[in-house]
Amino acid sequence: MSEAHIRAFVRESEEGITELNNSLLALESDPDDPEAMDAIFRTAHTLKGNAAAMGFGDFSGLAHAMEDLLDEVRGGDIAVSGDLMDRLFEAVDLLDAMLGEIDDSGDTSIDPTGVEEDLRTMAEEGVDSLDTDGVSGTDDGTDASTGTDSADEGPDANAEADTATGGDTGSDDGTEPVDPALDHGLAPGDDEGVYRARVDLGDADMPGIDAMFVLEAVEDGFAGMACDPDRDAIEEGEFDGTFDLYVVADAGATVDAGVGAVSQVDAVDVAAVEPAPGDDASGTIDGAVDAADASEGGDNAGGDAASDAAGDDDDGERDDSSGSAGGGGSTSSSSDNISSVRVDVEQLDDLYGLVEQLVTSRIKLRREMEEADIDSDNLDELDKISTSLQDTVMDMRLIPLSAVVDTFPRLVRDLARDQEKDVNFDIDGRDIELDRTILTEIRDPLVHILRNAVDHGIEPPAEREAAGKDPTGTIELRADRERDHVTIVVEDDGGGIEADALREKAVEKGVKSRGEVEAMSDAEARELVFHPGFSTNDEVTDVSGRGVGMDVVRTTVKDLDGSVTLDSTPGEGTRFEIKLPVTVAIVRVMFVEVDGVEYGVPIKNIAEVSRADGVDVAHGDEVVRHDDDIYPVIRLSEVLGTTGAAGGGGVGGGTGGALADGGVDDADGRSAGADAVGAGDANEGDGMLLRIHEEKRPVALHCDDVLHQEEVVVKPLEGILSGIPGLSGTAVLGDGDVVSILDVETLGGRR
Repeated sequence: MSEAHIRAFVRESEEGITELNNSLLALESDPDDPEAMDAIFRTAHTLKGNAAAMGFGDFSGLAHAMEDLLDEVRGGDIAVSGDLMDRLFEAVDLLDAMLGEIDDSGDTSIDPTGVEEDLRTMAEEGVDSLDTDGVSGTDDGTDASTGTDSADEGPDANAEADTATGGDTGSDDGTEPVDPALDHGLAPGDDEGVYRARVDLGDADMPGIDAMFVLEAVEDGFAGMACDPDRDAIEEGEFDGTFDLYVVADAGATVDAGVGAVSQVDAVDVAAVEPAPGDDASGTIDGAVDAADASEGGDNAGGDAASDAAGDDDDGERDDSSGSAGGGGSTSSSSDNISSVRVDVEQLDDLYGLVEQLVTSRIKLRREMEEADIDSDNLDELDKISTSLQDTVMDMRLIPLSAVVDTFPRLVRDLARDQEKDVNFDIDGRDIELDRTILTEIRDPLVHILRNAVDHGIEPPAEREAAGKDPTGTIELRADRERDHVTIVVEDDGGGIEADALREKAVEKGVKSRGEVEAMSDAEARELVFHPGFSTNDEVTDVSGRGVGMDVVRTTVKDLDGSVTLDSTPGEGTRFEIKLPVTVAIVRVMFVEVDGVEYGVPIKNIAEVSRADGVDVAHGDEVVRHDDDIYPVIRLSEVLGTTGAAGGGGVGGGTGGALADGGVDDADGRSAGADAVGAGDANEGDGMLLRIHEEKRPVALHCDDVLHQEEVVVKPLEGILSGIPGLSGTAVLGDGDVVSILDVETLGGRR
């Protein structure tokens, strides 16, 4: 079995398990929701079929047992309850664990027999038949009457599932003829007909998997579909060369084009069972069609409809003019229907690395041309092209927040149930996109905040009622994008954070002295939750109490060049706000000079650039005033230890000027505002001030001169250099120089 097939199986199954979790949550919330039940059956059926086709019988058997139990629920024989859902979620978790082993080693050693037998016992005898405190199933084998692999089932076992999916209910032994006009179960509209598409997958390595993709694509693209042999048999690869699909369409050519466009289809032969009105071009099926034809393959009435394009599913749009108007001609426009392709993450990272190199080379080339006084008009065009390529690749790396947060409802549900709390969890902004790296790193901080919200924030129902609240607590996760940043808010309506309790705990743990905590405002006291090792929980549990977590949350967010803030009102709730950049690595930087050494400051952090002739002294510290606000001055020469390195005193003060939000870019990517600032009177000797955005850090950085602005690739510090206060990374300039990029939040310590 190839690694490519295993990766495809794991990728599809991961999505399926997430969908299964969320559909089960929807069913638990509303047991009468038919859409949730249908979604559960579809997903469990797909997981079962995929696993069986790949040869993972234990995985398939467990998914099949879930189907059997859910069928009893759908039939009204078993009611939805907390105990039932616990068992189903336990099975989903086991599937997830098995999938993890398959992803790591290509196989799984986990034995699901106990859980599988419990599910089957519940299906036969009801929920009360099991001890709800633990798994009571045995691990000594499987009953032949129930089986664990749907590939071992006979036609009767598949009849019910096939009926549910609209499959052909005729005999599978090939001895009794099946009349498609009577048994396909499809109901065409006034302008539609029923057509048979005989599908040939060619020399498929994994016919079951390929057939599954075909069925999903055809089912999405047509109003109705039935199968011969039945769907279970097809998805398990139990067909010899070809299988038949019956679909509702307006013409045979539509069927030919639609089915032929699926990348896994090698050839398709279309014939009319019940032609649509006015469709005289399609061949017809006279008399009965023996079910054995599906396994014998038959003759292809038309030519090859192979498509070499790679893709997922047909996008649902059909061009009636494509393909020949007959029993399966060549489909010349099949690739037009492919709307997306799957790209391996490693390939995307490689492409991203090449773009980074291109950006660096472009900067180097421009600098060399400027030094040689060569006309750069042609380079301007290259700038536009490379910038467009860079933007495209960055967009390709953007992934919807749903890829992470769709697993959170299950997390909140399990925590709340374990603590006997009632919690509604709402998510808004699932479609907001972030860079893949950021999305991967931010998952754990969000999980920790949610766990704290359930454990620390939401009160028990009785306590909430006594306080006049709804006994059911609410946790909201909201995401919103503004320009190049995404804000994620996690808010609960729980008990909030008592500042006095934090003060007492800080003194008790020796984090702060009594005098220090008494001098703190409530907002400053709440910031103590981010101190390493700090926890207000006296009891250590599986969820919290060890004092490990919130400091890691802030560190992780800061490493992503983001920020996290906390606001809380006792008795009303707590609100965490995380602000993150949409993308990483390639940033626009203002380069400054300090004692002859060049440093970079990200433009997005700079609110204003001005001459340093307005510096005052207050209480012994240098400050600068702006709109009645006072900003402490940090002299970079002092905090960076460069004083006297190149004579000190500045290398030119520059003329005053403001650069808000990074200035206005011209064609070569530089800032007109930045150039104006750096072109000042060298005799002033007072240096320059970079006032930092207040929400980032209300300070002003003093430097000798402002040099220029460039878009650069920032490489984070690694190893023993990582975490150095005041530095966020390095950038290689066009002349090969390596310049340190400053972290304005940790530079010189917080004042």
